[in-house]
Amino acid sequence: MKVLLMGNPNVGKSVIFSRLTGTSVTSSNYAGTTVEYKKGLFKHEGKNIELIDVPGTYTLDPTNKAEEVAVEMLQEGDIVFNIVDATNLERNLNLTLQLLERDIPVVILLNMWDETKHKGIDIDLEKLQNRLKVPVIPTVATTGKGLKEALNYLEYREIKEFKKLSNDERWAKIGHIINNVQRIKPKHHSSKELLEEYTLKPWTGIPIAGIVLYLTFIVIRFIGEGLITYVAEPFFEGPYHTFLLSISNFINEGTFLHDLLIGQLVNGQIDFEQSFGLLTTGIFIPFAAVLPYIISFYFVLSILEDSGYLPRLAVLLDNLMHKVGLHGFSIIPMILGFGCNVPAALAARNLDSKREQFIASTLMSISIPCMAQTAMIIGLVGAFGGIYVSFVFTALFIVWIIVGLLLNYFLPGYSSDLLIEIPTLRRPLLDIVFKKLWMRVINFLKEAIPFVLLGVLAVNTMYALGFFDLLTRVLGPVFSTLFGLPKEVISALLMGFLRKDLAMGMLAPLDLTIKQLVIASTILTVYFPCVATFIILFRELGLNSMLKSAGVMVLTAITVGTILNIGFNTTLTTVITISIIFIIIFVLYKLTSKKQQKIVE
Repeated sequence: MKVLLMGNPNVGKSVIFSRLTGTSVTSSNYAGTTVEYKKGLFKHEGKNIELIDVPGTYTLDPTNKAEEVAVEMLQEGDIVFNIVDATNLERNLNLTLQLLERDIPVVILLNMWDETKHKGIDIDLEKLQNRLKVPVIPTVATTGKGLKEALNYLEYREIKEFKKLSNDERWAKIGHIINNVQRIKPKHHSSKELLEEYTLKPWTGIPIAGIVLYLTFIVIRFIGEGLITYVAEPFFEGPYHTFLLSISNFINEGTFLHDLLIGQLVNGQIDFEQSFGLLTTGIFIPFAAVLPYIISFYFVLSILEDSGYLPRLAVLLDNLMHKVGLHGFSIIPMILGFGCNVPAALAARNLDSKREQFIASTLMSISIPCMAQTAMIIGLVGAFGGIYVSFVFTALFIVWIIVGLLLNYFLPGYSSDLLIEIPTLRRPLLDIVFKKLWMRVINFLKEAIPFVLLGVLAVNTMYALGFFDLLTRVLGPVFSTLFGLPKEVISALLMGFLRKDLAMGMLAPLDLTIKQLVIASTILTVYFPCVATFIILFRELGLNSMLKSAGVMVLTAITVGTILNIGFNTTLTTVITISIIFIIIFVLYKLTSKKQQKIVE
């Protein structure tokens, strides 16, 4: 039996899905698309039930690829559990009535039932059920209330014959239903409701967003570095290192198999960051360098999602995103990129069009340093003063704006509108957070590890063929002339194709001036993402678009590096950086204060 969970975005579908399926979940793209959906299994009365979390949709008259997939999946289900936000009944009933017009049994789960009391909303369940002529069950997904009763309707097979209505007729019918079944009592704003309003108003929303994002990165770094220090490093430097040394001694250094599996020994020892073997660097990167930050980032992201804050951040930044050809929810790949570029590249697939995917992926790749690289920038550049760290990130933000404006201008097409539900702020439940974390980590490992291994193999092969040495000889004069950097920096930049933080570390012993450090740090961020991200971009965008994106990266790196080399002055840098930061804050306020975004409240 296949049960479809269908409803508008942000109505609690994913929470219900997690409660029913636990961790027995697969995540994949719908055939012929990059639209992702989740599928899980659970047992009920001894029977295996397949539960499918259909992409959120507002209508069965599709306006984008995700809504097209939702309509197509209707043909695959035996019954629909229509998840409805009880605090926003009028908006949600549009999809409900369209489902009732289809040839499939429907059971309505009136979710967020507990929130109706807080908002002074009174819904007559009996009248609503009589009007819709299908079971209506009040549920609270976060606690599981009502889900057991809902499962009793798995065998429900009645199909009500509803006349197919035009859009105007349907909304008129919704109005009659609402007038008949719902009453709203006047009540004073609670402190939570005031906070909800403050998160959307520019003067208060921007500072709140700044505080939330700052705390987010502090927590991510704390958890990620803790996992590396107390879990990953003891394992890799201990038993795993000993195991690989025994393999190295058995195979013998210098053989093809040794170079493939173990890589090059550094001073007679395995160096997990420089050996470039499949079992050394190929395993170390995803599990010891990337996975700890993935775990910490997805943990925090799940909390932000389940708290209801992310849609508010998307609305707050929607006008800014539209300037660069995106919409508010494109902030998700950008935020993910600060943790690790790999999941950020994967997250871009959820955007509405190939144009938006291309712009988001390119902007993320050239302007967003991952958490590990950010830590190294702070350590190296910050030694000369915090103002220079601010200068690097200010420069990257300006690059993000300018390249985004240019891409939006030259690429054909347009950015889609932001039409979202704004959920109430609520307390995340840790069991749901950890279930989502587990699913995402497993999916990341399935998606990323094969490509990391492939990338390590490619880099290993280029080293063996002398390709990197050739690039150093060819590019040395170019780097010196355009960027004012010594030729030794080229090796670090080439290493950045594998690991950005390792490349930053290779700059430390070169005795660079602060000007050279700023230029090298900025170029290292802009010119290419790491190989794991790059290969995923190839898979998500296709060869043609990936090459175009790479061309934008190279051109941007050359331009930015040259400008910094010509115009960098330590005295002016302080004044300019502070001035630009204030200008950015003012521009952000002006952009977010314009009421252009479409919000459904």
